[in-house]
Order: sequence, then C-alpha cells, then structure tokens
Amino acid sequence: MTVGLSVDEITAMVDDARSATLAFVAGLDSEKLMGPKLDIVNPLLWEIGHVAWFQEHFILKRLDGRPPLRAEADALYDSMAVAHGDRWDLPLPSLEWTIGYGRDVRNAILERLTPPFASDVDSYFYQLVTFHEDMHTEAFTYSRQTLGLPPAWPPNSARSHGLVTGPWPGDASIPAGTFLLGASRDARFVFDNEKWAHERSVAPFALARAPVTNAEFAVFVEDGGYRNRALWSQDGWAWLQSSGEYLPAYWQGTPGSWRIRRFDTIVDLPADQPVMNVNWYEAAAYCAYARRRLPTELEWEVAATAEPSADGKSLYMTKRLQPWSPSRSKGAPVLAPAPANLDSIAGGPVDVKAHADGDSAFGCRQMMGNVWEWTASDFLPYPGFSADAYKEYSEPWFGSRKVLRGGCWATRSRLVTPVYRNFFTPERRDIFAGFRTCALA
Repeated sequence: MTVGLSVDEITAMVDDARSATLAFVAGLDSEKLMGPKLDIVNPLLWEIGHVAWFQEHFILKRLDGRPPLRAEADALYDSMAVAHGDRWDLPLPSLEWTIGYGRDVRNAILERLTPPFASDVDSYFYQLVTFHEDMHTEAFTYSRQTLGLPPAWPPNSARSHGLVTGPWPGDASIPAGTFLLGASRDARFVFDNEKWAHERSVAPFALARAPVTNAEFAVFVEDGGYRNRALWSQDGWAWLQSSGEYLPAYWQGTPGSWRIRRFDTIVDLPADQPVMNVNWYEAAAYCAYARRRLPTELEWEVAATAEPSADGKSLYMTKRLQPWSPSRSKGAPVLAPAPANLDSIAGGPVDVKAHADGDSAFGCRQMMGNVWEWTASDFLPYPGFSADAYKEYSEPWFGSRKVLRGGCWATRSRLVTPVYRNFFTPERRDIFAGFRTCALA
C-alpha cells in the first residue's frame, strides 16, 4: 500500500531532487559534462536529461497518455533502449536545452495535481520518479569521485562538527528466533524487490558493532592480503589478476603513511573511518584473512531492525521502522533528520564511533548511512515476487549481483530504509561501499 501524500510534500520532494541534480553539474564545462567513456559512469549531460525523461515517461505518458513534450527525448534518454556505450555518441542537446526540458517536465507533472492530497496511485509514481532521481544524484557523486572532479558542494561543517571520533570495536550478540524479512504492507513506499515480508528462521550470530575501518583494512593490505591467493575466491582472484589492483580504490602511499584521494584532493587516510570503495571480492578476502564472514542480508536486517523479546533470548515478529526507532506503527513515518550520516551532510564518511543515537536495539552502529555494506547474499527475488510498474528495476538483475544494505553518506534519507536492497556486481569499486563482519560459528 502506498500512503497518499500532500501536494505540498510532493512538490517539495520533486524540487529538492531537481535542485540536487543541477548542483552536481553546475560550473562544469562541456568536456566534463561528457567525460570519458567508462563502464561505471554515464555522461552527466545525458544523465540529467534521463531523469527528466523518466518523470515524463511514468507520469505524463503512462498515467495520462500525453504525447512527448520533446519529440527527440525517447531516442536520447530511454536507458533500456539506448546502450550504455552509445550514450557518448548521441546528438545530445546543449545543457541549456536539457535543463529547459527538465523544467518543462517538472511544471507539467506538478500542474496535473489537485491540492490538498494526491491519490495513492499518484503518490506512488511521484515517489518513484523522485527516488529514481535521488539514485542518480548519488551516482553523480560517484562519478565526480571516479573522475577526480571537485565535490558538488563543500561539507556542511555545522552538521558534522562535534561528532564523536574513534573506533567502535566488538561484536553484538544476536539471538535465534523468527523474523519477518522484507517490507510490510503498511509501508510508505515499497520497491518491488522488497515485497513482501515473509517469515524466516534466524540462527544466533555475532555481528560487528561497526563497519571495518581503514586502519583495520590497512593491516590486511600490509600483510600481503592482495597477493595471498588462499584468501581469494576463484572469481575474486581472476578479478584481481585482470585489474592489476593491489590497494583499495584511491589509496596511495606506503605502509604507515597511507593517503587517499577524495574527489580532487589528496588527504591522509582517516584511520577510524570505514574503508570505502572496496568491492565484494575485497570484502570477502578480508573476511577470510580475519577469520570472519560477511553477514547475509537476513542477518543484516535482523541486526538493524529486530526487537528482542523481553527475556532477550529470541526475536519478536515485529521490527523497527529504523534502527533507532521504537517498534513500527501503522501508516507513514514521521519524517525528521536521521541520527545517521546521510544526505551528504558531512561531505564524506565519518568515524565509525559517531552517531551513537542511531544504534539498533542490539547496539550495532551506523546500520544506516556512512557506507553501503556488502552482504554475503546474491540478489534474488523474495517468494511470490512480481514486478511493479518499473519492470526493469529488479527482475533483469536477479542472480547476477550482490546485495548491499544501509545507504551511504551520499544517499538520500527519504529513499533508504532498513529493508531497501541495493545491488551491484561484485567487482564494482566506484560505489561508496564498505562492509561489516560476522564471527564464524
């Protein structure tokens, strides 16, 4: 069920998402708006046209049956019809044209709403197109890091100043029990791969209270972890040999004096921040080195949301809306600033000890925000899966990707929830991903 939103709330979401998109391309010349042809980025000029096209496609065309606002838009911006490698070779219009197209789409989709409240159907689709744009603005952040561009805006020091610093070692012990994995039917918004909550049994496990830090990962690097074949899976070792990588992405320097590139600046490696821009193969190799393992996505969601029973020995069938919230209530959540590093408020990751007020019931910290967390799980459908309106969102990728959970510092808080399933192929290092580990049974 989608909860009907007010027209004012929809307008604010749509405009906020578009403001973020435009901030990411402001001040870039034509060369930087196109960038090099890489498998892990899109031309920024194409991407801002695509998010506007997506709004038009799902609202004006799908819901209302309107003809295209711009005749050429379908041939340029349909991501399922235009191959990734061809996007640099398209006759893309100018930045001014593209921004104008987005403005026309924005005006048209908002003019069709009748205050004070949108229907449930409209509320679903307006959230869908906003969250799609939020995903792309996060991807813009990855692209600026990949390409060594300056950040779109400086860190908001007022929001990050005074956070607790340092490591946060140790494990949280989580009991056995029964748990409902996935989204409930009273959620504010649900992606198709989250449907629906279904009962799963959970064995007891111990999960790290915080993600693996740069200092911890440096021990693995300095002890020859990237050259020790025994630590790597067959596919992981093949990736390592073909890539020629022997350090995490953007690291440079030597043991004891590691540095890292953050956008266009080289800084000393922050020891107590989570390791970031490591892929699934690197995370799994570290786990083998540390004699630990990655959590499954079931274990991750349990640690983030489960309510322990009164005796602390089992799990209830209810769960928290967010790691820091009380048990979920019916209907839409109250939206408020999250006690987590989301929405680019800090301009990058923070130390793993920060945001104690965001702890889960079991004392796991930063389950939301800071870095995406790789899990051991393949991206597969839940029982009874059926694709929603955006049919290409999940179904084509089942079985070929790994699940990540929790969001990163650049993820929008309105988008991510503890049941949100991100998914990438295991070799990707451009995403702001890290991981936490489980003790071996």
